[in-house]
Amino acid sequence: MARVNLKQPEELTGDAKKAYDELNSKGKITNMKLVMLQDYGTYLAFMGWYDSWASLEKTVGLRAATIYAHSVSTTNGCMLCSLFFISDLKELGLDPEHLELSENEKLLKQLGEQIVKDPTAVSDELLNGLRKFYTDTEIIIIVGFGAQMQATNNFNSVLGVDVDKRLLPLKEEFKPATWRDALKK
Repeated sequence: MARVNLKQPEELTGDAKKAYDELNSKGKITNMKLVMLQDYGTYLAFMGWYDSWASLEKTVGLRAATIYAHSVSTTNGCMLCSLFFISDLKELGLDPEHLELSENEKLLKQLGEQIVKDPTAVSDELLNGLRKFYTDTEIIIIVGFGAQMQATNNFNSVLGVDVDKRLLPLKEEFKPATWRDALKK
């Protein structure tokens, strides 16, 4: 259950109400967006995710982008985002538990995990591996999206944004991240 009170759509005003009406007309309302629309500036800042996603998808392709986003979200332990990407992987015909990854997808998965665990420890070896497939500009796009994804994970996790109804059947497939357990000792 969300840790903040939610305004009902009819309580939104101004630009937030216009944004809600536009999203609603396109069937694009999510629980996260409903929370963010309570502050239009926060909503605008986070909607940059879609521009970053479009750049990432153009750079690495839909499959690799989805694997990367899933890696960031599951490593970060964000149930809501993880379930979105589990759903997306399944729509691509992939089994999230048994992914057969190409070399560049393995590197993207590693990067997704590492930028969550310790971004200052991303190795030269990992970046050089990525350079076999991507230019410096493309690596900037990849890392930029990873940072945006992490911010989205953190927003949803801190506020306990409720899982969207369409994702509830997948809830049992979420496996909480356990890597932090070793840090607590």
